[in-house]
Amino acid sequence: MPINQNVFSSLAAWRRRAVSSAVHRGARWVREAGAVSAGRPGPYRFRRIGTGTRLAFPQGTVFGDPWIELGDHCIIAQDVTLTAGMMPDLDLGPDPILTLGNGVVLGRGSHVIADVRLTIGDDCFFGPGVYVTTTNHSYDDPEVPVGKQWPRTDPVSIGPGSWIGTGAVILPGARLGRNVVVAAGAVVRGEVPDHAVVAGAPARVVRRWDAATGWQPPLRTPAPVPIPEGVTPEQLLALGEWVADEAAAPAGEAQRPRPDGVSAG
Repeated sequence: MPINQNVFSSLAAWRRRAVSSAVHRGARWVREAGAVSAGRPGPYRFRRIGTGTRLAFPQGTVFGDPWIELGDHCIIAQDVTLTAGMMPDLDLGPDPILTLGNGVVLGRGSHVIADVRLTIGDDCFFGPGVYVTTTNHSYDDPEVPVGKQWPRTDPVSIGPGSWIGTGAVILPGARLGRNVVVAAGAVVRGEVPDHAVVAGAPARVVRRWDAATGWQPPLRTPAPVPIPEGVTPEQLLALGEWVADEAAAPAGEAQRPRPDGVSAG
C-alpha cells in the first residue's frame, strides 16, 4: 500500500514548528542573557547603573563607560549608542561626561554622543533613531576634507519630562527646557524654553504654554478626560461598545441608553 503523502506533510510541518519554537526560545534566552543591568553589567564599567535600569541586547556602540551615569528605571532599547569621549580608552578626568536621569527611555537605534558634558533630565522619552551630539564638524579650510578638520564641541542639556520624536537631531550647544516636545525629524540648536513644542529643520517654536493664556496657539483637539474613580473595566468595555454602536447607527435612529454607572463626562 502506498504511503499517504499527508503523513510526510504532517511530519515536515511538525519539524518546522519545532525548529521555529526552538529558535525563538534561543533568541529570547540570548536577549535576556545579553541585557545589561546593575546586577549584570556585562563587559561595561559604567560610573553608575541605577536600580531597575536595563540596556537591551544587542547594545550599540558603547565606550567611555566609566564616564557615563545611568539613573534609575531607565529603558535603553536595542542598538543604542552611548559614548563619552571622541574615542575609546581616553582619560576624561574626574567628572562624568554623559548623565541620564531617572526614568529615561531611549528608543531603538538612537545615538547619544558626548565628547563634553551632556545631560538628559528625568523622565525624558526618545523615539527611535534620535541623534544627540555635543560635537559637529567644522569647515574652516575649504581645501581640507571636512572629515579631517578638527570638530567643534559644545555641551548639551535636555530638561526633565521632554519628549524627543523619531529621527530628531539635537545639535551641540542645544539647551532644552522642561517638558519640551521635539517633533519627529526636527533639527534642534540653541535654547528652547520650558513647555514648548518645536518642529522643522532648523527647529522653531510652533506652540508654547503660557500660565496666563494656556496653550498658544490653542490645541486643536480637546484634552483627554480622565477615567472617573470607581469605574470598573466592565463598565468601560460596555461604554466602548455603546460608542461604537452609536457611531454606526443611521442618522435619526433612536439612541439606546448609556451604560449604567458611566457619566457623559
